[in-house]
Amino acid sequence: MYDKVSKVATEFIDHEEILKSLDFALKHKSDKAYLTDIIDRASDMKGISHMQALALLECEDKDINDKIFALARRIKSEKYGKRVVMFAPLYLSNHCVNGCVYCPYHLKNKIIARKKLVGEDLVREVVALQDMGHKRLAIESGEHPTESPIEYILECIKTIYDIKHKNGAIRRVNVNIAGTTVENYRKLHDAGIGTYILFQETYNKENYQILHPTGPKSNYDYHTESMDRAMDGGIDDVGIGVLYGLEHYRYDFVGLLMHAEHLEATYGVGPHTMSVPRIRPASDISLKDFDNSISDELLVKIVAVLRIAVPYTGLIISTRESADVRARLLEVGVTQISGGSRTSVGGYAEGGESEDSTQFDVADNRTLDEVVCWLLESGHLPSFCTACYISGRTGYAFMDIVKGEGIANTCEINALVTLSEYLTDYASSSTHAVGIAYLESYIDKMQNAKLKESIQKKIKQVLAGVRDIRV
Repeated sequence: MYDKVSKVATEFIDHEEILKSLDFALKHKSDKAYLTDIIDRASDMKGISHMQALALLECEDKDINDKIFALARRIKSEKYGKRVVMFAPLYLSNHCVNGCVYCPYHLKNKIIARKKLVGEDLVREVVALQDMGHKRLAIESGEHPTESPIEYILECIKTIYDIKHKNGAIRRVNVNIAGTTVENYRKLHDAGIGTYILFQETYNKENYQILHPTGPKSNYDYHTESMDRAMDGGIDDVGIGVLYGLEHYRYDFVGLLMHAEHLEATYGVGPHTMSVPRIRPASDISLKDFDNSISDELLVKIVAVLRIAVPYTGLIISTRESADVRARLLEVGVTQISGGSRTSVGGYAEGGESEDSTQFDVADNRTLDEVVCWLLESGHLPSFCTACYISGRTGYAFMDIVKGEGIANTCEINALVTLSEYLTDYASSSTHAVGIAYLESYIDKMQNAKLKESIQKKIKQVLAGVRDIRV
């Protein structure tokens, strides 16, 4: 039975409720009066239910779809402004005991070179990321009891935070590792992590077990209940997602929103982020083996409807997607993107992907500098800010801001100042010129004289050598 406040996976992600939602959407996807009413109600930017969201997603009427995209753009603009948060993944280890059929890290893959960052190898990777200009990382690791136990992850986190190179420093470490115990989540919390991220891959339990035939990840219930244990362990910023292409998109779209509704109802804090990756080819993995792929157009609409359904949640798109697709997704809802990413262990210090250890093929191969310049020229504000995390504005405190006035104004100063840091320390001459012109124009258009003066003062401090200035 469906119970969104239950901590039992099959009750807050109830199969019958999802089937009911699919049927509901089928019956209402052409009901223009009903869909218009949903859009009108959603204009208060307080979100909509999983059933209502799927009905919007399934609608094929051009006029209604135009209204959906217009509302998504308005919510993105009013809640988040021009700000786009930058991050990079850091792969620590690809040793793994799981049998996930869509991931090249699976235990039976004898082609991939197994690697693990330790000692100076880890330092070199972090320094390379710092020299690019990154301040926020998402560490990734395969699941292995001896090669990457929680002690190894904690040691890596401490090392990453301790490395200071020139003006570089990693100020926020997000963690994307396998579901673990409440005790281990407490250890991660005490280590000062930012967001704990774990993708469900698919919410269809029957298909999940086919896709995960062996290893600890094959336990659907334990995996699906991981965010509850993370919350119980004191981590109040969590990130969820599905891997589109494994299951029919409708099922996982509804499951993702039900998971968000569960966290909101149970803890008063919905997911800090949602990710919408699509399956990509990799070593030992062929897309021919997966027949649930989705088009670019459908992905863009999924993001637009998610923006309407969960306006308080950051939406992430990685370099799995091309520059063109990422541009379209930014317009309708995405708020965080990666740049200059490597999906292999040791790929940053090596100066390129190590083809024998990548997790997936990257579609956007631009450098971080090129991505920053592209964002600036597109009118976006690249942000390297980590102030909320450092200042304790996480969980409910952060959600309260987003659900209220939004973070467009709250984070504006920090975004501009951290962009100034990037331009001063890392940007190429061409990106520096574009960025300075952008900053001058942006600040000149500000109506609040005191805010303008405050930002100009802080940027002068950056130019004088002060770093990590935040409000």
